[in-house]
Amino acid sequence: GLGSGAALSTALVRAIYAQLGQPADPAQVSALVYESERFYHGTPSGIDNTVIAYGMPVWFIKGQLPATFQPRHPLPLAIADSGIAAPTKATVGDVRHGWQSNPARYEGWFDEIGALVQAARQAIEQGDLPGLGALFNQNQAVLAQLGVSSPQLDQLIAAARTAGALGAKLSGGGRGGNMIALLDPAQTQRTVAALQHAGARNVIVTTVT
Repeated sequence: GLGSGAALSTALVRAIYAQLGQPADPAQVSALVYESERFYHGTPSGIDNTVIAYGMPVWFIKGQLPATFQPRHPLPLAIADSGIAAPTKATVGDVRHGWQSNPARYEGWFDEIGALVQAARQAIEQGDLPGLGALFNQNQAVLAQLGVSSPQLDQLIAAARTAGALGAKLSGGGRGGNMIALLDPAQTQRTVAALQHAGARNVIVTTVT
């Protein structure tokens, strides 16, 4: 759930460009890595390869040119590994099958997620971390309805929120992998300890600037 396949492919593409002595344009790198993502995931969104190729926050809409933007304040995050392997390709396939069987319901969920993402960009650009945390929580609720959460992820997310995180949600395809929590800096150690107690295999604290 952290784009490791796209990260590896990006490193390989850039290494080839470096060996040839040519500049690695982010858009071209992203396009090449997307082809590897199709192999890994079947029908990838294109988000992972785009964000990793540009190396900064990106406003991404499939079929449109990406636009980079800057958070007003740093975003302190805790990333907790559930220890459960969950291939993204299988989860994406299940969501696609659900959409095919009930398109109206799934389109409603997709639209709700789209509105949350729009609000999240505004919160990031305005530096509204409490508001962003609330959007994390709302997004997680919709993802659970889509069937891409899991008991272990739910347990980690609940632990982070109880310990004082501003918000928490699953990352990537879900059903395993990692979850992310938007931290209240004053509660960082408490949140990390709670995640470890809840069964996280590993917890990484980082900041997006």
